[in-house]
Amino acid sequence: MLPLADTPTIQYVVEEAVASGVSHIAIVTSRTKRAIEDYFDEAPELRAALERKGDSKKLAMFERIEGLAQLSFIRQHEPRGLGHAVLLAKDIIGDEAFGVLLGDDLVDNPGDPCLKQLIRIHEQFGGCVLAVMRVPHDQVARYGVVAFDAANEPTPGVHRVRHLVEKPAPEDAPSDLAIIGRYVLTPAIFAAIERTPPGAGGEIQLTDALRLLGDHEPIYAYEFTGQRYDTGDPVGLLTTSLAFALQRPDLAPGIKAYLRTLRLDDEV
Repeated sequence: MLPLADTPTIQYVVEEAVASGVSHIAIVTSRTKRAIEDYFDEAPELRAALERKGDSKKLAMFERIEGLAQLSFIRQHEPRGLGHAVLLAKDIIGDEAFGVLLGDDLVDNPGDPCLKQLIRIHEQFGGCVLAVMRVPHDQVARYGVVAFDAANEPTPGVHRVRHLVEKPAPEDAPSDLAIIGRYVLTPAIFAAIERTPPGAGGEIQLTDALRLLGDHEPIYAYEFTGQRYDTGDPVGLLTTSLAFALQRPDLAPGIKAYLRTLRLDDEV
């Protein structure tokens, strides 16, 4: 619910899913995330107040929120890892491929959303598809990293994954291709998660489950197109908010005017 400019981050994630053709979205929350459910709920009192004020801009925003897609909410009662969170959606998803979008990762590409790109690769080659990007070698320890056979690529930018390593030391990293928070997974991932023991911190890691699944079906890493933003730390959140504000015709002039007044130097 942390805002980028004046819009909660979750709104951008849901809009990416809808723009990618998704009609049913399951949002995994916890006891501290009730605000997410309330945000996407009907708000007749607020709607009436906006109508009385004649605030057509905010009315249009709420109508867009309510009409995006069918939303289901699942409560994860304790933090048991991303793999466990995905497993909780098993009954809703059923026997079909599905996308996973992490709320602290945003990819800006309005003309071709990242999830839509992954769906195309899945439809072409099958299997699971992971969004990856190249990162500086000294930063690989922050990500899951894929190992692949460069001589056996299905098409440029698509890599057949041989192995996945979670947060390797730079000297042990098999490549500089890092996994970000966008996936297309097959329903076979649920059985793999159920066979995945808890790892560090007692959490069930999605990367570990994918490693098991890779023994039975193909996994592909796709170098997506678009600008990726990480809102998972304060600096990332602030810089992402600034970047998104500068794309807004109603906000950009004021932001640019303020930035021109700043005198920046190397001293704190």
